[in-house]
Amino acid sequence: MKPFPVFEKVDIAIERALGCFVYDKQQQAYLDLYGGHAVISVGHSHPHVVEQTIKQMNKIGFYSNAVTNDLQDRLAERLGSACGYPTYAIFYSNSGAEANENALKLASFHTGRRKVLAMSNAFHGRTSAAVAATDIQSIRAPLNESEQFVFTPFNEISSLKKQLETEEYCAVIIEPIQGVGGIHRASTSFLQEVRAICTKTGTMLILDEIQCGYGRTGLFFAHQHAGIEADLITVAKGIANGLPMGATIISPKIKPVIGQLGTTFGGSHAVCAAALAVLDVIQKEQLIDNAAVVGEFLLTELRKIHGVSEVRGQGLMIGVEFENDIRQLRKELLFSEKIFTGYAGRYTLRLLPPLCFTMNHAETFLKSLRKLVLKEKLAHDVSGY
Repeated sequence: MKPFPVFEKVDIAIERALGCFVYDKQQQAYLDLYGGHAVISVGHSHPHVVEQTIKQMNKIGFYSNAVTNDLQDRLAERLGSACGYPTYAIFYSNSGAEANENALKLASFHTGRRKVLAMSNAFHGRTSAAVAATDIQSIRAPLNESEQFVFTPFNEISSLKKQLETEEYCAVIIEPIQGVGGIHRASTSFLQEVRAICTKTGTMLILDEIQCGYGRTGLFFAHQHAGIEADLITVAKGIANGLPMGATIISPKIKPVIGQLGTTFGGSHAVCAAALAVLDVIQKEQLIDNAAVVGEFLLTELRKIHGVSEVRGQGLMIGVEFENDIRQLRKELLFSEKIFTGYAGRYTLRLLPPLCFTMNHAETFLKSLRKLVLKEKLAHDVSGY
């Protein structure tokens, strides 16, 4: 048997990792500006997270949700306080897609409505309802197609208002910063108007913070920059620093019904221990403040680089759009400069480093990027193009 080959991979086998670096089999270090799709929040192999997870695994790693798990209660209390939603409830799962599935189900149960309004260019996962709300035709199988899911232009309020005023929609689902779509921010005015329209029409506002949340933008959640509250918030990726975990954060207006949701592995002892340790580190090392400061520095300096047409994002969630195709640039960053980056399309570098990314790390990246961009410029000048 072999792994099903659906991933586009580079020929580098990562063997270990620490902080903001990953290491291959030859012990070559690579600076990580991608964090495994924004999953590594507090740094690779953080000693506190490792220690607490192993300590818990030596006691019990998993048991059914048919018994009480005190770690779930502790995490709910800690996370509610940390993220500014202390009166909300939480349902644990294993991934961002699951978190979105559960949010969409709860919105439909609560309102009795069927339709969902999603944004152009959105990405919410690859499972049933999550992929139906994702604006990428190539990953939706025929069975995922549904007339109940409607797309409206991102950051454009008039079309959204017209749809929601029909009062046919159980939910509108929005990424406050679109990740896979290229690091596009929802404007403050857009989010505020959406919140008001949802309240008026009885529509649940779901904010997908799976990639942009957990301190990445300089506040715990990206939507908090707009001063609004959601009815449902979805989180995953950085919540447990690499262990498979997702969660749906639920307004008190939505009442629980026994048996309505379920999960086998969600909220296990091991992942809750890891998630508690992540919160310890975020708070002790002031990583949210660090994301704001280092992110602002990167945003400022990246805008000065030749060939950059636009820099988007906030904190340590950054999209750098170039005038020319970036595929060769990414290759040289990886193989010559030993720096991992992400991408969105052919022109945008996607940067999602761990929240412990320092000014020194930022300077190292900028120095390499400037060098490669200058090299490319000189080559173009010589060739006459």
